[in-house]
Amino acid sequence: MTERDSDIEFDFFDEPETEEASERVRTPRRPPPGGPRRPVRPPQGLIPMLRLAGLIAFVILAVVLLVVGLRGCASSGKHAKYQGYIQDVRAIAKRSDQIGTDLNSALSATGIKESDLEAKLSSLAAQEQQEVAQAVQLKPPGPLQIEHDHLIEVLKLRASGLSRLADAFRQTATARNANTSGRLIADQARLLVASDVNWDFYFKEPTRLELQKQHISDIGNVPSSSIIPNPELASTQAMTQVWRRVHGAATGGTPSGKHGSALISVTALPDGKKLNASGAASDNQITASTDLAFQVAVQDSGAFQEFNVGVTLTIQKSPKPIVLRKKIDVINAGETKTVTFTNINLTNLFGLPTTVKVDVQPVPGETVTSNNSADYKVIFSVA
Repeated sequence: MTERDSDIEFDFFDEPETEEASERVRTPRRPPPGGPRRPVRPPQGLIPMLRLAGLIAFVILAVVLLVVGLRGCASSGKHAKYQGYIQDVRAIAKRSDQIGTDLNSALSATGIKESDLEAKLSSLAAQEQQEVAQAVQLKPPGPLQIEHDHLIEVLKLRASGLSRLADAFRQTATARNANTSGRLIADQARLLVASDVNWDFYFKEPTRLELQKQHISDIGNVPSSSIIPNPELASTQAMTQVWRRVHGAATGGTPSGKHGSALISVTALPDGKKLNASGAASDNQITASTDLAFQVAVQDSGAFQEFNVGVTLTIQKSPKPIVLRKKIDVINAGETKTVTFTNINLTNLFGLPTTVKVDVQPVPGETVTSNNSADYKVIFSVA
């Protein structure tokens, strides 16, 4: 090997080693002060964690919104169910009340035949039985199931009472003892009075409390219902008079015997001032207030029980008079009853003389009507 060959071999192996050593000792440059810096990257794996946390938060929010939405839908459905049920019951109550009105008309009708009254009562019983069927078809909200069962029982009691009332008139058609007949009829009529009490006690009040418990207050009141608004109609005395009147007019025509109704007095309330029909307006000075009312006393001046006696109070006023009407459901022979007129608008009447007129409607068969009405000159003054 020549000297040249040795030099070539030495250069071939030693030169790279020198470059590697030079690279190992080279230090990186520092950026000048205030120069741009590279953004610091988050540690590896943090971004997926943040994404997962965001996804979980989104899912939780979605679940919360879903629960709130479902609760809102459930609340709306619950409200609609209660509202629909009360509306259906209100319709049944209205029809049952009308049956009671028809019953009162049948019992108080003059000149009605025994057979016609029996047929009318049987027809009313059939109508009430239809209301039972309507109630059975209803689907009440769960918490009102017991109250609804009571409602059905009340309607059944009414249908039974009407049917038994028709049977009682049929059984006494040929009887001669009015008191015994009246007692038998009254026993059946009292079933109807009991149904009115049960409606309030077992259905209306418990239902009202349940609606309150369910926080449902904007669907209207729980309906009332009365098939005999005046319990006096179911008394033995009243039914005895009904039996006598029906049998006394078995062939129809004008009621026989003495019948009459009389105006006894008119009193201004709350003063308690009794009006004088023959006095001047200054004698009948009335203090006007929001509590002003007129109490009218009416007497059955005949020998028989009377039904549906109408009473009208008229106050002369320009351009249109004030006209108020009331009715006495039943009044016995010789008895005196009162009706009270309220909510009287006295605008443009202060300090001016005017006239208050009261009329008592003549009852069927009444022949003397001179005591049925009176005019009172009055002045309304401010206290």
